[in-house]
Amino acid sequence: MAFNIERGLFKLEFTDHHAVLGVPLDAAPNDIRKRYLKISRRLHPDSCTAESEPVKQQASQLFAKLVNPAYEHLFGEQSRAEHNALLGRMGKRLVQEQNKIEIHSEAAKKLSKAGNLDVDYKTALQSLAEKEYEALDRVLEQIAEISELNLIYLLRKTGKKEPTNPQPKPPKPQGPVTPVPPPPPKQETSPTETYCRRAAEYLEKNYPAKALLEMKDALKMEPNNPRCHALLAMAYWQQDQGTMAKIHMNQALKFNPQEPTALEVKKLMEKQAEKDAYAAKKKEAEKSSGGFFGLFGGGKNPEKKEKKK
Repeated sequence: MAFNIERGLFKLEFTDHHAVLGVPLDAAPNDIRKRYLKISRRLHPDSCTAESEPVKQQASQLFAKLVNPAYEHLFGEQSRAEHNALLGRMGKRLVQEQNKIEIHSEAAKKLSKAGNLDVDYKTALQSLAEKEYEALDRVLEQIAEISELNLIYLLRKTGKKEPTNPQPKPPKPQGPVTPVPPPPPKQETSPTETYCRRAAEYLEKNYPAKALLEMKDALKMEPNNPRCHALLAMAYWQQDQGTMAKIHMNQALKFNPQEPTALEVKKLMEKQAEKDAYAAKKKEAEKSSGGFFGLFGGGKNPEKKEKKK
């Protein structure tokens, strides 16, 4: 099933992931995740409440081909940064081609003349987002309206002239100048770092089920991340699922033999194995010697038996 949208930013051969999720162009990661989860409850095959099978299939297609890719682009730190960079270039293009832009929705037309751009934009977007996925046969129309709103907002935001204040020239240095070393390159953080932090907090509070959800989402983005596998192993261990814990512990140590959480899970497993072995050995000893009382020589006293003779 193809989903063709020919309005707003989509018309400029730009995939408007913000419009698909119904979030503002400056939405924070937490807001993006909350919105994604809300849409998921409506469209995901496991939670969709549609009565007819065709509607369920349509919901599943929307979720797989539009919603999931949008979330993956906007939630991951690196992909979101790349997408925002594209938005910046798109804004400059809109300023240059604004005479060719066509808009159809009333919301976008009103925003083009709004006095308080940021407030009016988010108010109009929230109103459209509330009904975006109510009727599945109108989803593409709703996305198109939001994308037109995003187009106008991006155009006006980029085209807004900022006051320029001439900066005084710094005084010329006296004497020899000591070169200043460049700042160290900024290290890119993993897009799963937020997931791992939340999962670790849940594990400390003994909420392994919540940690499992965080790590399963994280592994979809970075399936070879040792930290994710290690935290997932610990979550399974806290739920007494030793087999799954061992699988993910081994995966973590495969990618990083020194992963601390994985090594901790390994120690816990080894201690449990020792306890199990001791318990089994003790049980076998009791069984072979006639039970608990057999350990003390049985139920009859041989000396008394000899006196009777």
